[in-house]
Amino acid sequence: MKFMLKLALLALFSVSPLKAGELELIKTIPLKGKAGLLDHMDLDTKRDRLLVANKPNNTMDVVDLKSGELIKQIPNQTGIQGVAFAADLDRIYVGLGTNGLCNVFDAESYKSVKTIKFADDADNVHYFPKTQMAYVGHAEKSLGVISAKSNTLKADIKLPGTVEGFVLEANRPRLYASTPEPSQVVVIDTQKNIVSTVYPIKLSGGAHPIALDEANHRLYVACRKEPMVVVLDSETGKEITSVAIPEGADDLYFDATRKRVYVSCGSGFLAIIKVVDADHLQMIEKLPTAPGARTSLLIPETGKLYLGVPKQEGKEAAEIRIYQAKP
Repeated sequence: MKFMLKLALLALFSVSPLKAGELELIKTIPLKGKAGLLDHMDLDTKRDRLLVANKPNNTMDVVDLKSGELIKQIPNQTGIQGVAFAADLDRIYVGLGTNGLCNVFDAESYKSVKTIKFADDADNVHYFPKTQMAYVGHAEKSLGVISAKSNTLKADIKLPGTVEGFVLEANRPRLYASTPEPSQVVVIDTQKNIVSTVYPIKLSGGAHPIALDEANHRLYVACRKEPMVVVLDSETGKEITSVAIPEGADDLYFDATRKRVYVSCGSGFLAIIKVVDADHLQMIEKLPTAPGARTSLLIPETGKLYLGVPKQEGKEAAEIRIYQAKP
């Protein structure tokens, strides 16, 4: 019975040879430190450096992508979870889950610029250059809004759930945040810093990462309780369609150029989904990675996807795997 179950699972998540190869592994870069799950990352576009939340090591790791080496670890970042690079101001915003701090660093020297205190568990961090605001999701069912010009807290928006992922529109003052309990998308007016409406997700529970196709008014939300990507109309909140994915989704990206959605799943897969049109999805590849490889970063302009892989048996440390998306 166990053997038959194993065969069934392998068949479920196997890669079809006719449809394989949407992502090609082109480089692996070892990190240093303790074993455990890595967290979010961002790209320093000025220096071509990857900034990695090495949570088990309590460091922000700086990886030089030109040399393919770990060049620096910023210590004492206890419980580090979120990282965001602000290119126009040349600063880095780091969310610490253990004590609710958001640390601000100079991106050239890595010297501390400011520390902003939240109630608890600062997690995901994003920077929006159009308004020069940094957004920090934290445990008290809130989204902190930081003015990057002055590094002061401008607002702390109360939410009907703890935020797990969020994405901003480029052309309107609108932010979409996903919360797992209840499973929903919270729509926020970023001019007024208030919740304008809520879109319940009924197809699945445990909403986590979220991405936006702004041109076609579509939201992609990866849910965990019944693992799937749910598509919603960003204007009405109507659930359009869904597609099953492997368990443990933690990061999700929409690639407008290639019409794909990528989901990194902690169960050890990268799910690659074809966007047939605004209302239809097709799973085209479930690329095996490694257990716990749940966080990633897609750079659409280059087609590169960076995957954080925790230390595996037989390896000396965690690593960053770099994949190249094919046309």
